[in-house]
Amino acid sequence: MNKKAYFGSFGGQFVPETAMFALEELEEAYDTIAQTKEFKDELGYLLREYAGRPTPLYHATRLSEHYGHEIYLKREDLNHTGAHKINNALAQALLAKKMGKKKIIAETGAGQHGVATATAAALFGLECDVYMGETDAAR
Repeated sequence: MNKKAYFGSFGGQFVPETAMFALEELEEAYDTIAQTKEFKDELGYLLREYAGRPTPLYHATRLSEHYGHEIYLKREDLNHTGAHKINNALAQALLAKKMGKKKIIAETGAGQHGVATATAAALFGLECDVYMGETDAAR
């Protein structure tokens, strides 16, 4: 798969053979489509105009006074869907759309990744299935 990556002595990948085609297709699309100016410009537009990036820095004056250092908080909670998850979900859904895919499948733990993925899929008119494990769903 990604021969350009460095994993060190513990790295590599384990993927069932039946999934290799999909991963190779994804890698090829990422290497071609996602590297174009058109893709980057569209993603940049979506991050700015849809997701609300860049999010502001907030000077936490009381924390700064308490600890004697200047402390700033990056307000990722102000992104559309309430977390940073939308950044990656938009990029992945945009790539999937450009690849001609019709459906996005995602997993989520606490739910925020699922919400962001479903939001991005809806934006691009893609179907979306979100799965949550039994333990996470019980929380």
